Amino acid sequence: MMNMIDLNSDLGESFGQWKMGDDNAMLSIVTSANVACGFHAGDPAWIFQTLKSAHKNQVVIGAHVSYPDLVGFGRRNMDISSNELIADVIYQIGALKGLAAAAGTTVSYVKPHGALYNTIAHNEYQALAVITAIREVDDNLVLVGLAGSKLLDLARENGLRTVAEAFADRAYTPQGTLVSRREKGSVLHDANLVARRMLQLVTEGGVEAIDGSFTRIPADSICVHGDSPDAVEMARQVKLTLQQAGITVRSFI
Repeated sequence: MMNMIDLNSDLGESFGQWKMGDDNAMLSIVTSANVACGFHAGDPAWIFQTLKSAHKNQVVIGAHVSYPDLVGFGRRNMDISSNELIADVIYQIGALKGLAAAAGTTVSYVKPHGALYNTIAHNEYQALAVITAIREVDDNLVLVGLAGSKLLDLARENGLRTVAEAFADRAYTPQGTLVSRREKGSVLHDANLVARRMLQLVTEGGVEAIDGSFTRIPADSICVHGDSPDAVEMARQVKLTLQQAGITVRSFI
């Protein structure tokens, strides 16, 4: 049983007149914020506002880097060259670092988004490109990735500190991978159920898979997706349930 865990959320995803999620409410709950960098979501004004709110709430900032895919919200796979992916990731981290400095805060980690996140969990070619990009910018940045994935081993072998992540609002396969969003039951919406599952994660080291079996997930951080309509209530209930069980919710930084 762990006695401490991080709670994070994907934020800064609003764009122009289109508002995504409730960043201010989430930032009063979570301990780390994965802030969009403009490639899958977010524009400079919204991102800057999110960073200022994160700083006000003493929430640790991470760069939520993605494939260049605004239309698909970063959820479409891309066969992209290593050099292009390295440059794209460097560009996104650099942009967020500049905005963060202006907001009075800093970027402490990197968490890939969507299709990029899922691809580099098993694709060594693209994983090494992301790792290279992070090290080119700042090898003190922490890499957040899917718990149990090969990416985390590869990143550690290349000198990066890593954090293993579990998802509060997603179903898992018996193999410990995320159930595809195309499948029924892949996304969870019941805040109480989600909270109970995360308590199980912390106290037992895993959760019930979609087939009813138990799957181990060695995680240091829990993510609640900020774009879910139930996100704020889920995050609030997860944090309360963990704290009531004597578990400290704090950033991994």
